[in-house]
Amino acid sequence: MTAEIIGTGSALPMLAVNNRELEGIVDTTDEWIKSRTGIENRHIAVEETTTSLAVKAAEAAIRNAGVSAQELDLIIVGTVSGDLCFPSTACQIQKALSAPNAVAFDMNAACAGFLFGLAVAEAYFKASMAKTALIVGAEVLSKMMDWKDRSTCVLFGDGAGAAVVRASDAGVLSMVQGSDGERGGALTCGNRPVNNPFVSNPFRLEYAKMEGQAVYRFAVRTVPEAVRQAIRQAGIEMSEIKYFLLHQANIRIIEAVAKKLEQPMEKFPTNLQKYGNISAASVPILLDDINQSGRLQKGDKILLAGFGAGFTWGAAVLEWQR
Repeated sequence: MTAEIIGTGSALPMLAVNNRELEGIVDTTDEWIKSRTGIENRHIAVEETTTSLAVKAAEAAIRNAGVSAQELDLIIVGTVSGDLCFPSTACQIQKALSAPNAVAFDMNAACAGFLFGLAVAEAYFKASMAKTALIVGAEVLSKMMDWKDRSTCVLFGDGAGAAVVRASDAGVLSMVQGSDGERGGALTCGNRPVNNPFVSNPFRLEYAKMEGQAVYRFAVRTVPEAVRQAIRQAGIEMSEIKYFLLHQANIRIIEAVAKKLEQPMEKFPTNLQKYGNISAASVPILLDDINQSGRLQKGDKILLAGFGAGFTWGAAVLEWQR
């Protein structure tokens, strides 16, 4: 028993902000951003929240799958930017969808969150604990950025992607995951400190901090090996993969991975130029983009890979069944 993706959906904030608009806010230029990242645009939440975007993406995925919310046994949300410490974003989605039969919880695996959610759903299926799952990656990263720090704030965007997954005999062919907490300090965002009657430690708003070169080195070394491992486990050849759907962090990372794998860039669809880096939402939004544009046919083999803070990473080979 494995997991088959039967529907996808995505949602983005209404406000789109291009690089030239950021020139009036941050000490940067359109050329500086594009040449270093490939990003030209991103969507920024104004009225939207992590939960509202997640719900819209989930509703779209459910429609695309042709199922009802009542059929969901499991809701997993990958996010680092939930609106509340508790209840979870997943439980808020469950309420909004009227999905009373679903077990719901969040996961924090940063930019690999959707891949980790897919792995957990597959494990539930193998254990006969669920038959139909909703996996969501949702982020409002704009609230976590220091908008005076051009090295981070220009990279990220907001949005949500979702997939409905069903227990099946076909679909996921392999799944690999990894973590390296030793190097996790390269990409961090602090939470509230201990502050109680026994210690005075007033709350200070913390922003995301990143050592860009350390993250780049991690990605270009780890992702190709994870991809090769997933393909070996699937028992197929690299040439059989139609699309490599990588986390949309930086065009230089994607190009470096393609070069190391000796695969043409035509097999690496990108949307980071339009959306920026949306962490856990990145992979499912890209998957929805190529699904809705009709670029997937039954029998296509695709590879999904997410990588980021933690460090965490995951890769999966799927055979498309729709």
